[in-house]
Amino acid sequence: MSEHTFLGSNINLVKMHNMQAILLSMLDEKRLSRVQLAQKTSLSTTTITNLIAELIEQGVITEEGAQCQNERRSVGRPRTDLQLAPDARFAVGVHIGIGLFRVAIVNLLAEIVHGEMENFELSSPAEEVIARIAARIEKMISESELERPRILGVGVGASGLVNYQTGVNLLAPNLGWLNVPIQELLEAALQLPVIVDNNVRAMAVGEAFFGVGRGVDSLAFVYGRAGVGAGFVVGGKLFRGSNTGAGEIGHTIILPEGGEPCRCGKNGCLETLVSETVILRMAKEIAQKNPGGLLAQQLSQDQVSIHSQFPIEHVFSAARKGDIETRRMIEGRACYLGIALANLVNILNPELIILGGMFAQGHDLILPVAARTMREMAFAGMGEKVRVQTTEFGWRAGVIGASALALLRFFYQQAAAQNINPTQNQPQNQLSHSYLS
Repeated sequence: MSEHTFLGSNINLVKMHNMQAILLSMLDEKRLSRVQLAQKTSLSTTTITNLIAELIEQGVITEEGAQCQNERRSVGRPRTDLQLAPDARFAVGVHIGIGLFRVAIVNLLAEIVHGEMENFELSSPAEEVIARIAARIEKMISESELERPRILGVGVGASGLVNYQTGVNLLAPNLGWLNVPIQELLEAALQLPVIVDNNVRAMAVGEAFFGVGRGVDSLAFVYGRAGVGAGFVVGGKLFRGSNTGAGEIGHTIILPEGGEPCRCGKNGCLETLVSETVILRMAKEIAQKNPGGLLAQQLSQDQVSIHSQFPIEHVFSAARKGDIETRRMIEGRACYLGIALANLVNILNPELIILGGMFAQGHDLILPVAARTMREMAFAGMGEKVRVQTTEFGWRAGVIGASALALLRFFYQQAAAQNINPTQNQPQNQLSHSYLS
């Protein structure tokens, strides 16, 4: 049994928690007066005044004009709008996918100000890929001409099982990575603080704080590509599970009898039914049976495209253009996804389910069937109150999610981050990049 640690607090941590409350409130509302901020955070007006003055001095908060031009105020000064200065600080996000990585510099609103993508061979050693990522980050920082002290840190969303406390990618089957110390390698190369987590969990965080999940108490982000994963945010906190493995929805068993073997060693997992690999394989079988059909034509239009980044788009295109067999195949896969979502609703009962990756690419073909199946199969009508929609970030979901990890850890939730693992050694330059610098 693990021991529970009960920690006291000191005045510095109290101040940081109050800063966190203010900054998260400003992120949530965009424009607030001091009075509104005091009401929203339940902090005294004196505390608000003092902390806002410090944040204004640091350039993190700005104030503009009278809040209500038509409001009559006989005494005191007019209320003014407070708002975050988006370009006061920046963070770097890194999304490590299957054979590619995306790197972006974002501002405090997770808006991309500079972004790039690079492919790599799956046979490349992990250390080589990490070195290329570090080089790309350095190049982007140099080209953006940003002052380095304004860069808070780096967030990394990595495929597979990740220990976020140590920043080690424990296992990434689709990459062939095992125990890769991503955090250690990047911190040594960049001299910036780094946080690493599973890429789908990072996407869930991005949606919860900067995307369609803002203001939602509980959400699940479900991502499909070579594998299928999920991330959960409940009450503004990312749920990782006891061994940081929460969200492996792709390995929930849907067909225990007669299911296809999965790379995890089990049979009938969700991934064997709805992953991109499976859909492409089934599409090729359809094309081979009907070489004169619409799907075969789509796949043969450009042979190079079969090996492109998103070959599944050709399959979706054929279904949209009227290929009945292809459409039925996709809808059959969507039905299995809906079963998994129904199980998710029964266990987590989220307010919102967000679909990303290829599920978002083929949303018009997949979402209606998956949502209907989920609502029909969830217990006692629980699915009726669950919203299902796709990410509005598109391909940016991964890199924005990774950036969100850094923004929260090194800025918005810095105090909470220190309490997560107070014995962990933090990079010496972490505070120098915080809002308290």
